[in-house]
Amino acid sequence: MVSHMFRMETGVDKERRDLLRSQLRAANIEASPALRSLLGSTAESEVPLHLWLLDEEGALAGGLVAHAWAHWLHVNYLWVDGRHRGLRLGARLLAEAERRAREELGCGSARVETWDFQAPDFYRKQGYSVVCEIPGYPPGVTEFTLTKQL
Repeated sequence: MVSHMFRMETGVDKERRDLLRSQLRAANIEASPALRSLLGSTAESEVPLHLWLLDEEGALAGGLVAHAWAHWLHVNYLWVDGRHRGLRLGARLLAEAERRAREELGCGSARVETWDFQAPDFYRKQGYSVVCEIPGYPPGVTEFTLTKQL
């Protein structure tokens, strides 16, 4: 029997994180014929999509940070400053991201995660459907995953 010794470390290490992410993606693409045909042999195929709304003074009034991957738009962050809410700026940001994702990046679907106190109703009004609900994540909160066909 061969004995192997390994040392476990803790700590934030961006270089190792990026290597782990790259290795995992490459293994996933290798193991999945569907991903391989969709993405080819490259493990790094995310395309960032960032939109910013600036007020008259040039201050940030809202924004959307997302990325396209595997023909999906992944909305990571969508925020509108409280002083500007009710003006449909969030809907404008989301619609523009969806348009760009569809027309420029070839996305056919979109997904977003949100908490019950944030914006599940907002996303439903924009045509998204709840596909996953996780009560107690974090404790006292429900997380929703919503998707939409673009």
